[in-house]
Amino acid sequence: MGMKSEHPASAEQIWAALAALGAEPVADPQVRSEGPREADRLRLLGALLATAEWEITAATRLSEEGEIEDVLQTSLGWTDRLGRDPGLAVNVLTNRLQRTAMQVSESEGEQSPPGREASFAAAMTALYTLSAQLHADRGDVEGTRRALGGAEEALIDVMQGMYDLRVAIGDGPRENEGAED
Repeated sequence: MGMKSEHPASAEQIWAALAALGAEPVADPQVRSEGPREADRLRLLGALLATAEWEITAATRLSEEGEIEDVLQTSLGWTDRLGRDPGLAVNVLTNRLQRTAMQVSESEGEQSPPGREASFAAAMTALYTLSAQLHADRGDVEGTRRALGGAEEALIDVMQGMYDLRVAIGDGPRENEGAED
C-alpha cells in the first residue's frame, strides 16, 4: 500500500525541528553552504526519528509499572497523530520493523553474533507475518503464501540463532551425548 503525507515536511522544516530539539546535524559549510537540500530529506527524517526515539527512551521510567504507563502514553500520542486508520498504522509498523531488522543486524564484524542474528530474524518474522495478514485481508492467496514462507524461514533462523547462542555459552549438547533412549 503506497501512501503520501498530506503535508510533507521539507528538508528545511525537518532541519528546523532538529534545531529546536538541539539536535541539528553539523553541516560542512564547504559541502552544504546553502543549508539542507531536499535530497537530504530522508537522512534528516532519520535523524529526527532517532532524536524522538532517544527522547522517549530517556523519558521512560525503568520500573515495570512506570514503564508500562510511559509506553502507553507514547502509544496514545502515536495514535493521536496517525489516527485510527488501520492501513496507515500497518504501513508505519511495517516500515518500523524493516528499520529495526536492519539496525539490529548491524555489527562490527563480518559475521553478526548469534543473538543479533536471532533478533534480526525475529523482526523479519513479525514483518512477514504482518505482510501475510495484509495479503490475506486483500484476498491475495499467493501473496499470503509467499509472506508466510518468509515468516517460516525467518522463524527457523530465530531458533537457530537462539540455539547457536546457547552453544556459545556452553548450554548446547555435548559431543559425547547421544539421543535419549
